[in-house]
Amino acid sequence: MGAAKIPQTILYGIKNCDTVKKARKWLEANDHEASFHDFREQGLDEKTLSHWVNTLGWETVFNKRSTSFRELPDSDKTQLDAAKAITLMLANPTLVKRPVLTDGTRVMVGFKAADYEAWFA
Repeated sequence: MGAAKIPQTILYGIKNCDTVKKARKWLEANDHEASFHDFREQGLDEKTLSHWVNTLGWETVFNKRSTSFRELPDSDKTQLDAAKAITLMLANPTLVKRPVLTDGTRVMVGFKAADYEAWFA
């Protein structure tokens, strides 16, 4: 019998995002391993994004305050629902609130040190 598989922690975001930088710095300072997935460079797949939306709700994952959202055509900004939000985020990954921390089951959006401390407790 092998050892129990420990879920891999992944931090999703984009390298130049200040909040992502804070999260990465916190993880390193607190000796927590997490691989980094830059969804601007590496993309984002529908299965992963759908899991986040199903776990947290599209309103939590979708960043309406972003420059990317403001630059969308008005037709894309109206009548938003989960399906439309997922389509838009797949086409424009910078519409995803950052960072996203996941271990394959749990998902957290944004960065607050207290929330990360609770996650890794």
